[in-house]
Amino acid sequence: MFNCDVTSIDLTPLPLFSKQSVTTDALPARASADSTSEPALLGIPEWLSQINEDISRALERGVNIRQLVGARSEAIDELLIALFYWFELDKTDLALFATGGYGRGELSLYSDIDILLLSPDEVGADASSKIDKLVALLWDIGLEPALSVRSVNDALEAALDHTIASAQLEARLLIGNEALRDMPIQIVNKQRSPRAFFDVKMEESKARYLQHNATEYNLEPNIKTAPGGLRDIHIIGWVTKRYFRVSKLYDLVQQNFLTEKEFDELSFAEGYLWQIRHYLHVLTGRNENKLLFDYQREIAQLMGYETQPDDQPNAAVERFMRDYYRCAMQISTLSEMLTNHYYETIIEPNLPDDERPKKQPINARFNRVGDHIAIAHHRVFAQHPESILEMFLLMGQYGIKNVRTHTLRALKIAARGIDQIYRDNPAHQALFLANLKEQNYLFHRLRTMNRYGVLGNYIPAFAQVIGLMQYDLFHRYTVDAHTLFLIRILHRFTDPRYFEDFPLVSAIFQRIERKEILVLAAMFHDIAKGRGGNHSLLGETEAIEFCLAHGMSKADAHLVGWLTRHHLLMSMTAQKKDISDPEVVTVFADLVGNVTHLNHLYVLTVADMNATNPQLWNSWRATLMKQLYSQTRRILRADIDAPTNRQDMISATRKQALKMLDNVDNQHMNREEVLRLWDDLGDEYFLREIPEDILWHTEAILNHPPIGLASNADSPPLVVLREHRELALDAVQVFVYTQDQMNLFAVTMAVFDQMNLDVLDARIITATRDFALDSYVLLDPSGTLLVDEDSQQELKQRLIDAFKAPALPKLVRKRIPRQLRHFEVKTEINFEFNDASDQHIMSLETLDQPGLLARVGQVFLQQKIEVHAARITTLGERAEDMFYISDQNDEPLSADRLSALKTALLASLTAPKDTSRG
Repeated sequence: MFNCDVTSIDLTPLPLFSKQSVTTDALPARASADSTSEPALLGIPEWLSQINEDISRALERGVNIRQLVGARSEAIDELLIALFYWFELDKTDLALFATGGYGRGELSLYSDIDILLLSPDEVGADASSKIDKLVALLWDIGLEPALSVRSVNDALEAALDHTIASAQLEARLLIGNEALRDMPIQIVNKQRSPRAFFDVKMEESKARYLQHNATEYNLEPNIKTAPGGLRDIHIIGWVTKRYFRVSKLYDLVQQNFLTEKEFDELSFAEGYLWQIRHYLHVLTGRNENKLLFDYQREIAQLMGYETQPDDQPNAAVERFMRDYYRCAMQISTLSEMLTNHYYETIIEPNLPDDERPKKQPINARFNRVGDHIAIAHHRVFAQHPESILEMFLLMGQYGIKNVRTHTLRALKIAARGIDQIYRDNPAHQALFLANLKEQNYLFHRLRTMNRYGVLGNYIPAFAQVIGLMQYDLFHRYTVDAHTLFLIRILHRFTDPRYFEDFPLVSAIFQRIERKEILVLAAMFHDIAKGRGGNHSLLGETEAIEFCLAHGMSKADAHLVGWLTRHHLLMSMTAQKKDISDPEVVTVFADLVGNVTHLNHLYVLTVADMNATNPQLWNSWRATLMKQLYSQTRRILRADIDAPTNRQDMISATRKQALKMLDNVDNQHMNREEVLRLWDDLGDEYFLREIPEDILWHTEAILNHPPIGLASNADSPPLVVLREHRELALDAVQVFVYTQDQMNLFAVTMAVFDQMNLDVLDARIITATRDFALDSYVLLDPSGTLLVDEDSQQELKQRLIDAFKAPALPKLVRKRIPRQLRHFEVKTEINFEFNDASDQHIMSLETLDQPGLLARVGQVFLQQKIEVHAARITTLGERAEDMFYISDQNDEPLSADRLSALKTALLASLTAPKDTSRG
């Protein structure tokens, strides 16, 4: 059996394996290489298994991961060298190279093993036969090599592909034809100039970033290819090795291209990612690089992140991911800086004169170099500490987005000197506020401040939220990234390209003179997250203290504090309360107090919602926010025409719908018939529907045969569909008009569930003549309902058939999606009595799971509960729904009935995760 000395891995500390001449003496008597019998595998699988097991044990003992990835590479070296002899490839003119990550000497447990067999000329039949046997054995033992066999001419042609060229730059001769030792690198040098190679790698990097949303802060990051992943370190090596002719990253320190500290930072971050990668491979048994929710908790535990006694449930995994995001940001920042440094020091000096950036003095301390800013000499920050903040202000004033790399290096060092004395200096405070007042490139300037330590050192509380994430599907970004994105969205409200997306918000924001008030509120609104307690209240205190310390007036400081404290008030009111109820709006108006507060809060809320999770911002939420803003503003301005009670709002809606009716081609609707119908539809209908939908419903009802009893086949229920792009691009609005019945909500939800349709919104209304007017907005995951008439007809017929059959609807059993299985959301059910409607409002918070509404509807049917209205809200993995309910006689529910309903719902919604919700 295979018998190399590398099996002695169980040593403390683990030694690096020394390369030695391995001959066929290390292998057993030659067996048939194409045999699949155990002797033909030479005992190598067991040997490899032992190597992997010993590496894992060594990691547990605290051996550095860098030593371990090198150790596995050395082990594979010895294996391949022995097999090279075993298959008599040493008798050919072939050279065996390790390439790619293997060429760098970096192998995780299931990393790709990239190897190149290079021949001076075309590979002959005898050598080809031997290579086939080698490949067969490698596959049989489970290595699955990425093997290329090329002649020199083939390699020249292949190197035109920049990914192959990158792998060949890492080529390391293992054994074979010594004359070919330097050939892979020579081929790359011949095929591309340094500038051409640099340009193509930068384009590749840009495309790769876009594939990962151009952020380090993905919820399930790919630790190899995402921004801040291992590939960002590799690209530094590729572009520099092409020029400096070095084999290791540390060699760049000796070339004075990389500083010792930068190398140490890269090495530490790389080692952290390697350790994560090791555990990913252990858990999955494959070359897995995506840090999915499936693995995050367990890897956090394996890496020593333990839950403390006072921790929240997700604290350990959040600490782990915070450290990952900080490493990722450090890697991406250094990669960007060093590749730019390469361009500025190697490429730029060799450009034609007309392509080189021109230097223009800005003042005695700074120059403009092309579209970058640069310090005039290396002592600028040391001699003039205020210039740290002055530089960013100049960038805004002169429209400069980028910073030269030698300036960034000096900035990073200078930022470490920002202490309390620096922060208390009035000149520095004035410069910081001036930066926030200057809106030009504000996001980009703050982003650079954040990446190079200025922001976290100037506002220590901000440093605590760098890389801080919440372990859920709703908050897409870390707190610091979310905060800066919010500020970027504020700026979009002044950009004509976004006016169509945010018409009212943009108009309001542009009229706000002191925009720095909103910028400060944005910076502090989440700054106290992760500390425990109410982050809004804690943030309010810190915001006010910061503003007063910076010489702002008490009025301005308290406005920033008020916005920080109440930044969730408007979104919570719009999404969780019935804003068609004037009393709800009046209470909200009392809390807001004045139009100034309202304007600032509206702008901040819209920006915050977009910056939290852009996928959840849609026209429906925009409409809710606009409606709440408009109604509140009229109350605060004491508008005599503002609807101040339910009847006023009903009258206003009818008046607006009638005006729209008069302005359209209404040949299919007689005005008198319309008014008679509207009188029958009831007040609740005009409180909850918008004029556009009222006209659509009205025309459909008037053109449908009169509906008698629901069982009368001659007059079936009315079911109509249309496109609805307010909640989602492929959403479908379904309107149902039928005689009211007890099981209507339950059977409707069951039909939607059976057809795999997700409910995004629901309005359930009972007209005065005991008819239901139900409107639903659905999302079809298959995307066919809008275009497939057969699917539309099937939905209509299923609903009509279900209305005729009052039996308990059958639920479809489905598994919870992969991502949702990793979240624990406590199911909470609360009841509040609504005097205006004489109904209870049931709020339900639970895990968003397939068939949730179908289950709720089934319980309502079992408990004989009448549903009068519903609001459906999904926030990541959390469902937050509201239902207006009564008994079947439209009477309020007793305490006993409410208790029984809650018990039944909890029993239904806490079913086993893998089978609950259809």
